[in-house]
Amino acid sequence: MIGVPARVNVYLACGTTDMRKGFDGLSALVQTMLKLDPHGGALFVFRGKRGDLIKVLWWDGQGLCLFSKRLERGRFIWPQAKDGSASITNAQLSMLLEGIDWRAPVRSWRPETAC
Repeated sequence: MIGVPARVNVYLACGTTDMRKGFDGLSALVQTMLKLDPHGGALFVFRGKRGDLIKVLWWDGQGLCLFSKRLERGRFIWPQAKDGSASITNAQLSMLLEGIDWRAPVRSWRPETAC
């Protein structure tokens, strides 16, 4: 697994994306749909219609990188919005990539409240 850079902005492209798109097609979506700069250093995450495939577009300072992941079981949890973007943290991205519901993770313990 390639580590996500610290303090990088992560944007989920809401809705579904044609997963046949590559560098140029996804970069154009970032510019037109999300109104953001694909060369700004942020991570842009896209999900296919079936929900088992995502692609991540990232400018590393030298060129565009395109990563993809397909789950053998289950689906990636995605926002319900039909368009626009959602911003998530690096920790939420890590959970998303593992197929965990990043919106409401369950803790294995609850902190005690002070009396």
